[in-house]
Amino acid sequence: MDTLANSSKSGNWKRKELWFLVMYAIVFYVIIINRSLQLSRDYYKQLSGLRPGWLLANHLNDVSDAQWRNFRGNIPVLTLVFGIFTLLAYLMKALFDLRVRGMSIAWLLFSLAYLSYLHGACIAFILSIATGNFILVKIFAQKEYFPLIVWSYNILFLLCNRIYEGYSFSIFGQQWAFLDNYRGSFRWHICFNFVVLRMISFGFDYQWINQDSHFDHEKHYQRCHICKSGKSCYQVLQERSLPNDRFGYITYLCYLVYAPLYIAGPILSFNAFASQLDVPQNTISVRNVTLNGFRWILSIILMELMTHLFNYNAFANSDLWKHLSPMDVFIIGYGVLNFMWLKFLLIWRFFRFWSLINGIEVPENMPKCINNCHNLEGFWKNWHASFNKWLVRYIYIPLGGSKKKLLNVWVIFTFVAIWHDLEWKLLSWAWLTCIFFIPELVFKSAAKAFQAQSSFGVCIFRELSAVAGAITITCLMVANLVGFVVGPGGINWLLSSFLQKEGLPVLGGMLVTFYVGTKIMFHIDEAKQRLP
Repeated sequence: MDTLANSSKSGNWKRKELWFLVMYAIVFYVIIINRSLQLSRDYYKQLSGLRPGWLLANHLNDVSDAQWRNFRGNIPVLTLVFGIFTLLAYLMKALFDLRVRGMSIAWLLFSLAYLSYLHGACIAFILSIATGNFILVKIFAQKEYFPLIVWSYNILFLLCNRIYEGYSFSIFGQQWAFLDNYRGSFRWHICFNFVVLRMISFGFDYQWINQDSHFDHEKHYQRCHICKSGKSCYQVLQERSLPNDRFGYITYLCYLVYAPLYIAGPILSFNAFASQLDVPQNTISVRNVTLNGFRWILSIILMELMTHLFNYNAFANSDLWKHLSPMDVFIIGYGVLNFMWLKFLLIWRFFRFWSLINGIEVPENMPKCINNCHNLEGFWKNWHASFNKWLVRYIYIPLGGSKKKLLNVWVIFTFVAIWHDLEWKLLSWAWLTCIFFIPELVFKSAAKAFQAQSSFGVCIFRELSAVAGAITITCLMVANLVGFVVGPGGINWLLSSFLQKEGLPVLGGMLVTFYVGTKIMFHIDEAKQRLP
């Protein structure tokens, strides 16, 4: 009886708490939106990258982000290519009853035509480096020093491609210099970062053919609702051992340049790709694929509305933020993170939708909203999630997994920074993230050892977890502001701004707001657990 009474009291208190938290959140967003609109109205004449809007009259559209501007401007062309590629692929499959090798050849031919449009003569660089990797894998895959060879080869080209800006044909002799006039419309060495990940995946998946997998299939089948239904989820496709003949040169090249995923991913392992060539994915129904397309349209309307009303990214690209109050800097920083999340969601979901239509399932890169993550580990599992899966499979586990987690995060985030670009601000972002990871890992270890024995103990633990979440979100914001807005040179400016008399109340308000946000996330998680 006492237990039931305590449970009832706890439930009533949580409902009252949730109402208060929701009211606070509403007031917070009203303030944020109102101030964001005011900043855009006051400073739009001093911002660059604004263009006449089409969605809202008398509003300029913020297209200052080069990546978003290029993707947005090329949506009609990409949609046309999407349609042609899909139509030809289905026609070829229906007319000639193509299987693994046949579909590989068909997709490879279509993808090479697509790459020729994108990169022109520079397709020769891609094929040459890819062929070199294939030869090394086939020769050294069963050697103990194979990991050193494959990592050295790929990181060497990852760095050289950026240092030499994709190379010039003239370095091979003046007789080839005329090819520099046919370099296509898109810089090949930018897309090649994704090709590097695929080359590494192919190498290790081939090496692991005859090795015992760490993956517990029986345990997975007990927990996975997809596998219980008789289908194969992405995890099983990735961990499944393939026969030797699936690791041929044609399938390998098709995997590297597969058109729907070539430019921006999402990333999938070679095993998962090759497993779906013969039997297209069936875990996501036609209805849900169609629903994904409809949700993408709604998301792009939301993005257009956001960039017409708020000039977050234009502020971040200018020096104006240095002259704003700490409160305004917080608002812009928060807005930039939300803009980045929505931008990448739109880019990745477009290409994932294209891939699903063609029967290849890839992980969802943004499975969770940026405003529903209260710890670093959870955030990085849900931001570019397919890359996270790749890092876990090919770096984290081979380096020792959770046994050496504190050491592994430094290796992983340094690689992630170098993979993105050769910039000090990205290395600063990576190392700051690693530093912020340490207290979180310590707190989680302590939490596992602590078992609350009373309702009061559970309440205290919940409050401490919410405080820890607020601090983590603040650290995450700081790391991303340094990495993508102010740079390493702005760290001192940030500290001096928020630790002075005017900035301390803002810092306190941030922590309280993130505390409230973390508590709302707890309620969301608990509601999900109650679902059947």
